[in-house]
Amino acid sequence: DLQNPHSPESNFKQNTYVGVCDCAFSMSNIYESAEATLGFISSPCLTKVELRVACRGISDRDALSKPDPCVVLKMQSHGQWFEVDRTEVIRSSSSPVFSKIFLVDYYFEEVQRLRFELHDISSGNNGLRDADFLGAMECTLGQIVSQRKLTKALLKQGNTAGKSSITVTAEELSGNDDYVELSFSARKLDDKDFFSKSDPFLEIFRINDDGTESLVHRTETVMNNLSPVWKSFKVSLNTLCSGDHDRELKCTVWDWDSNGKHDFIGEFHTTFKEMRVEQEGKQIQWECINPKYQMKKKNYRNSGVVILNHCKIIKMYSFLDYIMGGCQIQFTVAIDFTASNGDPRNSCSLHYIHPYQPNEYLKALVAVGEICQDYDSDKMFPAFGFGALIPPDFKVSHDFAVNFDEDNPECAGIQGVVEAYQNCLPKIQLYGPTNIAPIIQKVASSASEEMHTKEAMEYFILLILTDGVITDMADTREAIVHASHLPMSVIIVGVGNADFTDMQILDGDDGILRSPKGEPVLRDIVQFVPFKDFKHASPAALAKSVLAEVPNQVVDYYNAKGIKPKCMSDYESTRTFSP
Repeated sequence: DLQNPHSPESNFKQNTYVGVCDCAFSMSNIYESAEATLGFISSPCLTKVELRVACRGISDRDALSKPDPCVVLKMQSHGQWFEVDRTEVIRSSSSPVFSKIFLVDYYFEEVQRLRFELHDISSGNNGLRDADFLGAMECTLGQIVSQRKLTKALLKQGNTAGKSSITVTAEELSGNDDYVELSFSARKLDDKDFFSKSDPFLEIFRINDDGTESLVHRTETVMNNLSPVWKSFKVSLNTLCSGDHDRELKCTVWDWDSNGKHDFIGEFHTTFKEMRVEQEGKQIQWECINPKYQMKKKNYRNSGVVILNHCKIIKMYSFLDYIMGGCQIQFTVAIDFTASNGDPRNSCSLHYIHPYQPNEYLKALVAVGEICQDYDSDKMFPAFGFGALIPPDFKVSHDFAVNFDEDNPECAGIQGVVEAYQNCLPKIQLYGPTNIAPIIQKVASSASEEMHTKEAMEYFILLILTDGVITDMADTREAIVHASHLPMSVIIVGVGNADFTDMQILDGDDGILRSPKGEPVLRDIVQFVPFKDFKHASPAALAKSVLAEVPNQVVDYYNAKGIKPKCMSDYESTRTFSP
C-alpha cells in the first residue's frame, strides 16, 4: 500500500469512516489483520483424517441390561468444547465397534484438542438430555495421527478410571475424494430364529495391508425377512478400499438379536473391481457361506445369496472447483437493533460509536465480511436491520434496509455497510422483540430462485449479528429447516455478554435441529459463535472460526444435488451475454 497509495485497498482503508468519525486508524488495523487471513478459506488444510472408534468393557447401567452406547466427538476452540459429530447408537453392547467414521481436518501447525465422550442413550430417545455419561477421553489429534491407533481408559466424573477403554484409529486420506453409492439385497438367507424369520444386517470390512480389518459400513437391520433389501449408502473410495480397487473386502451377514449377541449367517469376499462390473449392467451376486456348515454338512450349498443391485461412482468436487467455475458467494448482513443493546448515545451501549474504537458489531462485521467479499465479484452487500421502530411512521420492522432503500438494500463493499449502519443509528428507535425468522425467510426466497437454475452460480451466506437470545425460536427453527434445502448458510454471531446457551439449540439437541413439527434439517447450515470468546483474539481468529464450515457446506449442497461446477468457458460466456 505504501508503494502504491492509489491501490483500491489503500483507498478503501483511508476512506473508511472519513467524515463519520476519527477511528480510521483502529479500523485499518482490523482490515489489515482480516486481510492477512484472506487466503485461509481457500487454502487446503494439511490433510483430512478419518477416525474410527471402538470401546471395550463398558459397565452396565443396571444388572439386567447392557448399555446403548454412543460416542460424541468434541473439539476445543478458545478454551471451550464444541460438538463436531457423533456416532450412531448401538443397542445392547458393552464392546461396540461404531460404523460411523469421523472426518476431521488435520493442521500440522495447530494443537487440536479432542474429547471423546461415551454416553448410554436411553432407548426411544437418541438425545443426550436423558443419557447417562459413561466416561470421556481427551487427547490431541496429533497423538492419534502419530500413533495411528490410540487406546486409553475412559475417565468418569472426577477423572477416575473405570474398566472401560476407547480405541481411536486414524487414517490419512489420499487425494481421491470420489464416493461410491452401493445398494445390496439378499435371497433365501438361513433362518436363525425359532418363532419368526431372521432379522438380517450386512457388514462390510476392508482388509488392511497388515491383515487387520476395518469396518467400512453396517447396514440397517431388516426385521423378519429372509430376502431383505437394504437401503443404498454412500462411502468414499478411500474408506472402502484405500483407493485400491483390488483390495480384498469381507462382507458378513448377521441375524440381529436384541441382547447384542447376533447370530452369524454367512460371509463372502470380494473387491471393488468385482463390484464395478455392476456398472456395466451385469448383475453380480455372491454365495453367502458359513464355513462351519461347509465343513460339517455334506450337501451344504450356501446360507443364502447376496446381490449387488446398484454401484455408481460419484465424482466429488471441491470448494475451489465451484469458486473457479464462477460460483459467487452472496453475502447478506442482518443487524440487531433491539432495545437490549442500550441507547447508542450511551458509551455502555453495544451500538455506541466510539471516536477511536469500533464497537463489537463493527468488529464482527468487518472480520467476516472482509473474507466473504473476496468471493463476490460485484462487492455489493444487502444489509438489513431488525427489532427497531423505523421512519417515517415508526412501526417495528424485522427486515428493513439499513440504507432505507427497500428497492435496493445493497451497500458498496463492507465500507458501504459500515457507513449505512452508522448513518441509520440516529434515525431509528431501538425496540424489540428479537425476531430473526423474517430475515432468514427473506434471504431464503433469493436462494430459492437460484436453486431453480440447477447451476452452481450463487451461494448465499447470511450473517446475523445479535445481542441476545431470539424470541421467535419456533419460527426460526422452521425457517432454518426450510433453508437447509437451499444454497445458503446462516452464521449467527452473539455480541455482548448475554447468556447464549439457548442459541446452541440451533445446532440441535441430538445433533440434529428439528422444526417444531419434528422435521429434521437436511444438512447443517447454522454456525453460532459468541463474540466474547474472541474479544482478545485477532479478527482473523473470529473469521476463521465463523467461516470454517462454509466451504464444506457449499460442497455438500452442490454435490448432494449432483450439480457440477460450471467450467470457466461456460462461466465467461454467460457473463458476457448477460444484460
